[in-house]
Amino acid sequence: MGAVTSLGTGVPDFADSLRAGRSGIGPLKAFDPTGFAHGNAGEVGDFEAADWFRRADPQEYGRAAQFTVAATRQATQDAGLGDEELRARRVLVSIGTTDGGTRDLDRLAELRFNTGEITHDPHIARKTGAERLSDAVVDELALEDVESVTVPVACAAGNYAVGQGVDALRSGECEVALCGGADALTRKTFAGFYRLGAMAPDLCRPFDTGRSGMLVGEGAGMFVLETLESALARGARIHAEVLGYGLSCDASHPVAPDRDGVARAVAAAHRDARVTGGQIDYICAHGTGTKANDKVETAALRDVFGPELPPTAGIKSMLGHSMGAASALGAIACVLAMNERFLPPTVNHRETDPECAVDCVPNVSVAAEPRITQNNGMAFGGNNAVLVLGRYDGPGPEAPPKEGT
Repeated sequence: MGAVTSLGTGVPDFADSLRAGRSGIGPLKAFDPTGFAHGNAGEVGDFEAADWFRRADPQEYGRAAQFTVAATRQATQDAGLGDEELRARRVLVSIGTTDGGTRDLDRLAELRFNTGEITHDPHIARKTGAERLSDAVVDELALEDVESVTVPVACAAGNYAVGQGVDALRSGECEVALCGGADALTRKTFAGFYRLGAMAPDLCRPFDTGRSGMLVGEGAGMFVLETLESALARGARIHAEVLGYGLSCDASHPVAPDRDGVARAVAAAHRDARVTGGQIDYICAHGTGTKANDKVETAALRDVFGPELPPTAGIKSMLGHSMGAASALGAIACVLAMNERFLPPTVNHRETDPECAVDCVPNVSVAAEPRITQNNGMAFGGNNAVLVLGRYDGPGPEAPPKEGT
């Protein structure tokens, strides 16, 4: 696994921050927020792209692509896969995103506004395509036998990408899948949510009676996926198993969540994973902190689980909403919860909204032994993706044979 977040770069820092209930929210720095009444966000700090690139030129890629490479480098190192070994295998690279290279489109728009110049800077323009996120991974790792895909399904994109990796491995289309999601904070997205009235003036408070909206963020989360047989054969450390995933696209409204659509994705994930709601110990909720999302999400969960829900927390209260990276980072949080035996909290909590009525693990992480976790992703246009993960308690890697045997 690899993570670039407002809570720190690297899975250990991310884990420590989740356990401590630390907030990565602060005053917006990505652009001048003059004209907006408020401007808090979850920005990645102290990030140096050159620290993560070994082969490609980081200046040829936008910030979201740089985050993607950094998280992928962490994940492949964590998996014990060197570049040469990866080049010798059939690989899928699937990156989910909301904005792709929009941060650089912002720069082009600003140049045109300030100078009146219509001709675009080609160096900046080359960075703007969403496909550059997956291209950056392929170029940096010099992959050869590879399928490179960008999954542009907004806030559910990280789970979608992992699901695509699962399908490719199940079907034998690839041997290794590098999957996840990434986005960089953009003026366009900030302004869009602001104009929708979906932005909180100060803090994100999922499931709280006083919640007033979301806060935008940025980052990347990446996984190395392979079959269990492959991981055992090469002596890999196995963090968790992907038990299953479910998708739905209700397309009922451009922005409003649909209860039935969310419930269908949850039910599909349970069927694929061959679990029941009663077996799930923790839900990492989509939990944006808007009035509509939290109410619809919890109602949809009850449609599948029944009246009693497992602890259901919103880590966007700490991270901000990192768009295409959000569900990928939520999945990492689920894995950490299982392996490090704690439940990440919902911070900034004061009073639970009775219309949600969930144990949101308020403010402080809790020691626990979750074995199966669920990660929710919900996106505009009714795109929903739900991932079910299981703690790996099976055999470890086989010991190498002794001489003469």
